[in-house]
Amino acid sequence: MKTQTSPSVKICGITQIEQALEIASLGVDAIGVIGVESSPRFLCEKKRRALFNELIGNAPSIKRVWVVANLDIKEIREGIEGEGSPSVVQLHGAESRKLCEELKKSYPDIQWWKALQIREKTDLLLAENYQNSVDAILLDAWSRNILGGTGKRLPIKWLKNINYKIPWWLAGGVSDFSIDEILSKTQPSGIDASSKLEIEPGIKDIEKVKALLNKLKSPR
Repeated sequence: MKTQTSPSVKICGITQIEQALEIASLGVDAIGVIGVESSPRFLCEKKRRALFNELIGNAPSIKRVWVVANLDIKEIREGIEGEGSPSVVQLHGAESRKLCEELKKSYPDIQWWKALQIREKTDLLLAENYQNSVDAILLDAWSRNILGGTGKRLPIKWLKNINYKIPWWLAGGVSDFSIDEILSKTQPSGIDASSKLEIEPGIKDIEKVKALLNKLKSPR
């Protein structure tokens, strides 16, 4: 689906098994499920495990990303063990570098991503503190009320000179309408799309997903 220079693609906030399988078949790299109860895209444990189990059986190469915030180690451990497990845990709260290091060391078979809400350009420096503690960094736009899925975009000019040692993903307002500008001015390892591709929270518009992927595979 992607050219050699195209970023990886994660479609986040999936709530339906049928949509997860359909989107996986389009050539995305990762499917994200929200484990934050305050989110309108929250999926309970039973449904999350069922969805991930279907991906394991039908699209095993797809990264299964469990998005959480401010869980303790016991809750995270219970969430990654057993059937329908994630292959990636995206830490989207105020998790410390020390906690990230402990999780990465204790569970090396899981990828650990740290999401950071960027309010000011100087916040990008915070990501550098996590480079030895996680497998990837995800940059999202800051919001006072919710942790993600706002549809807000980070100023592209802030991202031009990013040079992290580990892969970094860009979230916030990603769609076929914004992707050309994003990729003309910055080079994320991956892009994370959610709210701009939706009919309603948790339900994606498949045509919008296809439009984004078509833009990504077009020569540039």
